[in-house]
Amino acid sequence: MWDIQKRGFKGFLAIEKSLSDNSIEAYLRDIEKLTQYLELENKNHLTPIQVTLEDLQHFLSTIFELGLSARSQARIISGIKAFYNYLIIENLSKVNPAELLESPKLGRKLPDTLSIEEIQTLIDTIDLSSMNGERNKAILETLYGCGLRVSELVNLKISNIYFDEEFIKVVGKGDKERLVPISGSALKQIDIYLNQVRNHVKIAKGFEDFVFLNRSGKSLTRVMIFTIIKQLTEKAGIKKTISPHTFRHSFATHLVNAGADLRAVQDMLGHVSITTTEIYMHLDRSYLHEEIRKFHPRN
Repeated sequence: MWDIQKRGFKGFLAIEKSLSDNSIEAYLRDIEKLTQYLELENKNHLTPIQVTLEDLQHFLSTIFELGLSARSQARIISGIKAFYNYLIIENLSKVNPAELLESPKLGRKLPDTLSIEEIQTLIDTIDLSSMNGERNKAILETLYGCGLRVSELVNLKISNIYFDEEFIKVVGKGDKERLVPISGSALKQIDIYLNQVRNHVKIAKGFEDFVFLNRSGKSLTRVMIFTIIKQLTEKAGIKKTISPHTFRHSFATHLVNAGADLRAVQDMLGHVSITTTEIYMHLDRSYLHEEIRKFHPRN
């Protein structure tokens, strides 16, 4: 039933709404995320018209926990609402469960960050004697050492790591490639993982070049990275809500606080617009304001 409705929705967007192929694919990806969630929750027997507002709210809670930005959440909500509006227009449903869904506010909220000490605590919490310890340490070192998006991390290839030059090639949004410097500590940990752990894994066909693998020899998923970090956060006793993206925010914030050029940080993060990176300048200013409040004699 979902496939039939998706095909109809695709035609509706193309003919009635005259949307571009890219926009149509974006809408369909949003619906695909919903159906994947229903499958994970053993609710894939539900047809589109059987899905309730509560189901949709639980779905949104899940994508929030995965660390998606407010803008990404709002886009997914927009896609789901458009899908159910289509069902209403075509008389395929009399009820719109998405009607009362609320989008997150899109204000330029300052992202949560970890202190340098908290990041070290998380890394120190990893049990290196466990089967995945060295791998998980390499993951955290790479996330924080390069400011990668979680999708960029799980798709990182061995062939894109330049050990001698201390750079990695990253494929970011829109398949845009960029070179990012990588710290010596991150490179060292990746080398340990590759040569002492990964070389003992039976690698599945097609995954030979992926850096980070699961026990089945396949690349890790975004959800798995989130789970690893959530478990380490609880074990370390850190009370903040942390996602893989928190390491990216922390990477940028610590660079700006230390005086790094904003354009250089923009290049390393792969931001198209400098205004996206400027949020970290606001973080820096708030940090300076706090320093003045605490230490200036007139305060």
